[in-house]
Amino acid sequence: MSSISFPDVERLVVDFLKVRSEVAGAAVDSVPPAGFDGTQKAILVSRAGGAWVDDLHLDLPLVDLEVYGPDKTTAHTLALAARSALLDLPGTTYGGAYVSQLDEADGPRWLPDYNRSAAKRYLATIRLHIRPA
Repeated sequence: MSSISFPDVERLVVDFLKVRSEVAGAAVDSVPPAGFDGTQKAILVSRAGGAWVDDLHLDLPLVDLEVYGPDKTTAHTLALAARSALLDLPGTTYGGAYVSQLDEADGPRWLPDYNRSAAKRYLATIRLHIRPA
């Protein structure tokens, strides 16, 4: 069996969103920016699971987007903007891997951040369909 080269799914989504005008002005990364207290405009990307389907030669990662803002309205608006931008992700190639489809597993929902009392956060989960290189 030949080796499979899985892409860094977190970095794929971060790199895709960082250049999108819909989320301009927000920090986008897989780790919080320095001094982060949850009130800055930010999108934190984390792989939350998913599975490899060998018969289909397809990786199906689940990716969480934690979206923050200075207030609930701004956080919600940013979450919707990220949601809209991600609809353009299918059809992209990243390091030889091809994103064939994106499904929303859980749309943006309000989720207080109990580690950051001032934080305003929405959480969304997407499922990507990726054909690795």
